[in-house]
Amino acid sequence: TAPRMCVECNQEARELYRDYSRGVIKITICKSCQKPVDKYIEYDPVIILIDAILCKVQAYRHIILNIKVNIHWKLCTFCLLCEAYLRWSRLQDSHQTLDPTDIIRYAKEWDFYQMFGLASLELAAFLSGVFFFLWLTKKDLIRKKTNLHTMLTALLLSGYGKLLVIPAVIWEHDYSPLYINLIEFFVLISNSQAVRGNVLTISD
Repeated sequence: TAPRMCVECNQEARELYRDYSRGVIKITICKSCQKPVDKYIEYDPVIILIDAILCKVQAYRHIILNIKVNIHWKLCTFCLLCEAYLRWSRLQDSHQTLDPTDIIRYAKEWDFYQMFGLASLELAAFLSGVFFFLWLTKKDLIRKKTNLHTMLTALLLSGYGKLLVIPAVIWEHDYSPLYINLIEFFVLISNSQAVRGNVLTISD
C-alpha cells in the first residue's frame, strides 16, 4: 500500500491502522511523535467536517493525504457555478428585473456563461500564482508531479467555502457585500491552511 502521513508531525507511516481478526482494528502509533498516525480514522464524518471548517491542518491532511478523495474537480465545478450565478444575478439586477422562477430563461442567458468563464479564469490565475510562488520558494517540491497533484487537490478542496454562496442564491438578492467578503476571507484562510499543511508534509 502507498505510504501515509502522520497528521500530527508530518512523518511518513506505513499504515494508518492494523486490522486484526474478527474486525478488531488498532490505530497505528507514530514512531516519531508517539501519537496516533491519523486519529480521524475513528471519527464520524461530521466531526471531520467540523474540524475542516475550523481550518485544522490535521483535518486537511487526513482528507487530502490519507483517504484520497476524488471529488475535488466536481466540487470545484459546483463552486464555480454558484459563484457564476451570484455574479450573473448581480448583473441582471443592475439592468432589469427577471422572474426568478424562469429557469429556462436563466439557462439561455449568455451572460451567465460569461460569468462562469470569468470565475474560471480567476481561479486559474489564483492557482497559477500559488504554484509560481511555490516554484520560487520550493523548487524541489514543485518538480515532482505527485506533489503538484497533491497541492492542486488541496487547493481545490479547500475552496469549499464558496458553497456558502448557496444561501445567497436561495434568498435571491437578500444578501450584503459584507457576507460575500466574509466568504472570500474564509476561503483564503482555508486555502492558506491547506497549502501550509501540505507544503510542510511533502517537503519533509
